[in-house]
Amino acid sequence: MKSVGIIGVGEIGRAIVTGLHHGGDAAPEVFLSPRGVRTAAELSERHEGVHVCADNQEVVDRSEIVALAVRREQWREALAGVHVGGDRIVVNVMAGVGNDELGETLGTGAALVRAIPLPTIRERRSVTVVHPSHPEVNSFFARLGGALPVADEAAFDVLSALTGTLTTHYAYLATLASWATRHGIAPDDADRYVRGLFEGVGRSLGDESRSLDRLAADHETPNGNNERIRTTWFDPANARALTTALDGLLAHLKPPRRS
Repeated sequence: MKSVGIIGVGEIGRAIVTGLHHGGDAAPEVFLSPRGVRTAAELSERHEGVHVCADNQEVVDRSEIVALAVRREQWREALAGVHVGGDRIVVNVMAGVGNDELGETLGTGAALVRAIPLPTIRERRSVTVVHPSHPEVNSFFARLGGALPVADEAAFDVLSALTGTLTTHYAYLATLASWATRHGIAPDDADRYVRGLFEGVGRSLGDESRSLDRLAADHETPNGNNERIRTTWFDPANARALTTALDGLLAHLKPPRRS
């Protein structure tokens, strides 16, 4: 892949560019849209071979693979009048925007692939879900931490819904630190301890020889502190509330199906 374009240079666009240059590896040329102009200019100054284009059409014209990372409510406006040739590969990272709808709007025969890159691709530390499987796109995300092709759009939507739990996890950690502060621990000390505690969890997750249930059991002593919190706070009612919230998000994310 010699050239990559990104339309919508927000957190994910920044992560893609940073990930491509992680470790000082040779990277393809990158062409950025003028949307998010401050971030685009910063990336262009920091990395060789990263260019800010005059408009979105120039991004498409100069790129072999084009990532669309525009907000869901802005994508039609951003792509209005943009022509995408059939020889391009379009990576759709817009939540809730299906390929049928995107292809109909663009009126193109180009390959369309949905993807869920996470911010940690900037350090090549997360797998990216893709649908449908495409060799060039799979290879592209393999370089950024790994690709996980899924068989259909229904499976893609389920995994997309899981990404909606990330900030809840951070809020959970912040709640733990705040609780410790209310009990007399200095805020900086509480923050530092909670971070260290869950950085260890992150390292454990790297052991794919053990299931998530097995990891939980291995970190829990019968009648111990962890079991007490799990059974008194994360009880069946709590688990049902979480699954209900995820079901609602899944319904919201499902793009309209074209007949």
